[in-house]
Amino acid sequence: MHFFYHAGRYFSLLTKVFSKPERHKVYVKRLFSEIDALGVNTVGLVVIISIFMGGIITLQVAYNMQNPFLPSYLIGLGNRDTLILEFSSTILGLILAGKIGSNITSEIGSMRVTEQIDSLEIMGVNPASYLILPKIVAVVFIFPFLYVISVFFGLIGGLLVGPGVGAITAAEYLNGVQYLFNPHYVGFSMVKSLVFGFLVSSIPAYFGYFVEGGAFEVGAASTRAVVTTNILILIWDLILTQLLM
Repeated sequence: MHFFYHAGRYFSLLTKVFSKPERHKVYVKRLFSEIDALGVNTVGLVVIISIFMGGIITLQVAYNMQNPFLPSYLIGLGNRDTLILEFSSTILGLILAGKIGSNITSEIGSMRVTEQIDSLEIMGVNPASYLILPKIVAVVFIFPFLYVISVFFGLIGGLLVGPGVGAITAAEYLNGVQYLFNPHYVGFSMVKSLVFGFLVSSIPAYFGYFVEGGAFEVGAASTRAVVTTNILILIWDLILTQLLM
């Protein structure tokens, strides 16, 4: 029953969020502000994590393929497919749920407990649409770009680390990266990125919008938002994999 209660309030909130905006110019201005705050400021974290993970995946594949009968280019291929199919979409989504999701919950939750949302309602503004819609659009828009950036720098990380420690030559690694490339994998993960972007923005916004109490409750709501978002990302990863692969 608890689940259905939250699900009902969540979809009711989304109805308000996607209602017709009152002033489009204000929404456009807020959209670019949210893209900068939630997307652009996340690029550095994505680059650093992807470089290290690309290097780690390359080493792990190399050390588990020390067999003369296995071609060395499979190391680059393994890193490429791992990044494209799972890390740069699902695992990165789980990581960004902590950074972006907690940011959204704490911001909206703080506005709720300080009665700023109530003030917007008194002024005749739709607070759900005004506060949440730009965040959802911004995160859904920026997630596919973060996915591409993650794949690129993950491959760079493998290229730096693999030849750097002598696990594989640069030529063999690059040959593996190009070997049997399947564009469907990228399209599949792009769809996942869009879905995960929606979850990472809408679920934390829900928890922040309906928080009650003070600063402690805002912190607890942020934790619940991140945990719930991570669970839903894994569930939707399973569903999308079954449907699209």
